[in-house]
Amino acid sequence: MKKPVLTLAMGLLAWQAQAQGTCATAVPIQLGNYYVTAIDGSQAPTTICTGDAVVGQHGRWYSYTADQDTSITITTDLPQNAGGDTRVHVYTGSCGNLVCQAGDDDSGSGYLSITTFVVEAGTTYIIAFDDRWNANGFTFSIQNAAPPPPVNGFIAQAVPITGSAYCIVDMNADGLDDAVSVSSTVININYQNAGGGFTNQQHTTTPADYLPSWSLCAGDLDGNGYNDLVYAGSGLTFMLANNDGTGYTELSHPQYIFCQRSNLVDINNDGLLDAFSCHDVQPNVYYINNGNGTWTWHQGGLGDQPDGGNYGSIWIDYNNDGNLDMFIAKCRGGNSPASIDELWRNNGDGTFTNVASAANGLADFQQSWSSAWADFDNDGDMDVMIGASSFSGGGHKLMRNDGTTFTNITAGSGFDLFNGTSIEFIARDFDNDGYVDVLGGGGLMHNNGDMTFTLTTVPCSNGPTGDVNNDGFVDVQNNNTVYLNAGNENNWVKVITQGTLSNKNGIGARVEVTTPAGTQIRDIVSGDGFRYMSTLTAMFGLGTQESITSITVRWPSGLVDVVNSPDINSTITIVENGTTTGVSSVPATALSLFPSPAHNTLHITGPRDLAGSRITILDATGKTVALVPAVQGAIDVESLMPGLYMLRIEGPSGTATGKFIKE
Repeated sequence: MKKPVLTLAMGLLAWQAQAQGTCATAVPIQLGNYYVTAIDGSQAPTTICTGDAVVGQHGRWYSYTADQDTSITITTDLPQNAGGDTRVHVYTGSCGNLVCQAGDDDSGSGYLSITTFVVEAGTTYIIAFDDRWNANGFTFSIQNAAPPPPVNGFIAQAVPITGSAYCIVDMNADGLDDAVSVSSTVININYQNAGGGFTNQQHTTTPADYLPSWSLCAGDLDGNGYNDLVYAGSGLTFMLANNDGTGYTELSHPQYIFCQRSNLVDINNDGLLDAFSCHDVQPNVYYINNGNGTWTWHQGGLGDQPDGGNYGSIWIDYNNDGNLDMFIAKCRGGNSPASIDELWRNNGDGTFTNVASAANGLADFQQSWSSAWADFDNDGDMDVMIGASSFSGGGHKLMRNDGTTFTNITAGSGFDLFNGTSIEFIARDFDNDGYVDVLGGGGLMHNNGDMTFTLTTVPCSNGPTGDVNNDGFVDVQNNNTVYLNAGNENNWVKVITQGTLSNKNGIGARVEVTTPAGTQIRDIVSGDGFRYMSTLTAMFGLGTQESITSITVRWPSGLVDVVNSPDINSTITIVENGTTTGVSSVPATALSLFPSPAHNTLHITGPRDLAGSRITILDATGKTVALVPAVQGAIDVESLMPGLYMLRIEGPSGTATGKFIKE
């Protein structure tokens, strides 16, 4: 019997549909509302597109074929479903080879589901509900979705995640960051498309002995051009990419480690990446790369406290001598010696010395799981904000680097008033103003440019970061949601380092970008904060600077490469002692778009002639939503839904881009 359901505001009819119980007999549906009597079909989805990888026992299956490039929302978060518990998976491909495109478990009210994703005209999407939590009947709605408006500078976009969401890094060597999650037998990669959006692929592996229950790091361990993964749990598992990046081989080591933060770094500077792991209950451990697909276990010499307390390690060059040093944020509680932070100076001869006391103020009793290192004052050396996980051991500390020693400048910096605690603190320039900010503790501490910081509320918490829509601004991933940075008019440049004598990723390289306003620095690191793995691309905000004087890369090998006058708003690949190329370049904006927010009409001014140009409007996910003509320097945007858009002009004068908001 048909059951009454709500009518969509857009005037579409609501339907009752009995989805068949297998993928092969999925019922075709259109936009509308649908009632599921019960989840009791014989085939349960076994490819899981949400964080919980446990398979249900039954399923209900539908198919939807898109008639245009747009975004759609599937939701069970409807009044008649109050108190329910649903889980939905969305696929492309054939029933024998389903590939996750989206999915959700609990993003709606209570335990209901909402997922919004990009669809392409002519593509069929398989929609499956399972009884992982509940087999009761419910109503779901499928509807067109407006591009989401920015919330405090970020736009939420769902991505299909399997297992734990830990990593944003370029996995297929195309210069674009990808979103990676893993389970014991699957590496789930959302490959970033050059035209926007993601293509999801799941790579099956042999079972990992250890999962990244504490942290994950990435880098090219064997130098074949594709990034590998290291899982840190109760030991280390290496997941090694094959020679075309399409498969992975698991290699686990037998030693027990109570892992915390892990890193990939060339400890002995032989051009090969080694693996390091903090140990919670013993001295730290590391595996030296032998260059033949094997690694040799070592313990001690890089954090020797017998009862551990080693939590958040990060490898940076704090004293500008060209050798990578390591800082460990430590936590055990009380006045235990295992809670005294450590700074291990690289002596350049294969040995390391703990100089935290000599560096002045770094060897403190503090409960800290991570530290955020960056040149916060742009004076050419790395400062540090050591974030408190609990105030019982003292508060946050902002330490200014004075060359080889540090000065505590917390008082008056804003961190003395910041009462948010966290195990995760990272340093990124989120607004591309040329000064590095700090994310963690439930907020973003915005760098005011004078070593003071102002708390800013953002919708995202800490997670892996990178540029997942290739617009030059830092994005953040939280589980199955990517928070796209809405950006602004500030300029930027991204630098990809490619080692030849040094390790393939250039991990440990110092990148310097000089503009007429001064010089900024970044160190290429694999693993910062406490848990996550973020992009290996060095991202620089340039503020209002319209030119770059030079980019300098100081490689771990000691070689130095200098690129003069590169383009702004572009991605530059610098090969050690070799060539420099622009990758996925986005040309500098030579436009003024106003008003923003725009209502009916958007005006375009700038030095270029619009005659003969192609004008494209793209939504926040990078999808083309309109091709429009310009009439006397203005375009009609009345038909656009509210949200953030990018306008691209391609013509005889070249290509220019700009962002605007439609109200």
